Amino acid sequence: MKTAFLFPGQGSQNIGMGTEFFGKFARAKSIYDAADAALGIKISDICFFGPDDVLKSTDNAQPAILTTSIAILQEVLPFVKPDVVAGHSLGEYSALVAAGVLDFSEAVRIVRKRGEFMKAASGGTMAAILMLPREKVDQLCKEASRAGLVATANYNSPGQIVVSGTKEGVEEMCKLTKGAGGKAIPLAVSGPFHSTLMTSAQEKLAVELKNIKFQTPATQFIANVTADYVKDGNTARELLVKQVVSSVLWEDTINRMVKDGVELFVEVGPGKVLSGLVRKIKKDARVFNIENTETLEKFKSELAK
Repeated sequence: MKTAFLFPGQGSQNIGMGTEFFGKFARAKSIYDAADAALGIKISDICFFGPDDVLKSTDNAQPAILTTSIAILQEVLPFVKPDVVAGHSLGEYSALVAAGVLDFSEAVRIVRKRGEFMKAASGGTMAAILMLPREKVDQLCKEASRAGLVATANYNSPGQIVVSGTKEGVEEMCKLTKGAGGKAIPLAVSGPFHSTLMTSAQEKLAVELKNIKFQTPATQFIANVTADYVKDGNTARELLVKQVVSSVLWEDTINRMVKDGVELFVEVGPGKVLSGLVRKIKKDARVFNIENTETLEKFKSELAK
């Protein structure tokens, strides 16, 4: 059975994530220890104990989610290996670690910086647009831009697209969405991610990524920006830079996996947002999320059937 591992992005964090893995498994504990050493802070304590406002801060949430995802991955790999990997936004870094492109300690350092750069570039907002086709959302974004910059940030699933931009642009987009028969939900985020308002963060990240070694993927990896396979490390680096200001093509990514024969989707990391999106994209997909020891054991028992 062809298997995909999916890695969650920012917003999936929760206090206590990874605690069971840290306490029970030496491999998982070693990942938290490596993250603490690489960052010079106890990111493990932030994962396990918060407090919430500290964990939710972009510069902490990003390395915390990456660390937890890779810690959990250590306990999944002995039972099943992925044929293809992908991650949603920040989760792309977890996917690159899983594919052997990035060293974990380097990855956790760079996502900490990525979070700092994105936090510094804040100044806008985001909203989820529901119940409208993507062509209509694209059209409304153009119309709403008369009030302020607004663009599609995430094509998550049919009928669920996230937009990003200035406060004025997103507010206008929400009004137009309601007028078109859709639903708009403002999101509690710290910035207009995946829009050109993140250009300063993109430029700083590009400088940092130049100093990091990117290997050729050992496992097939699909990028957010293209919804296509990445064959070499240099391309992976270039696409990570583009990703900061570009749309996440998640629906396209899952459809590509389905087209190429993926039958089993495993979300590895905190939360189950991506599992829900996969089910909306491919209603009969076989999907598991692994975020604690209970879901790990359930997955193992299902595999044994």
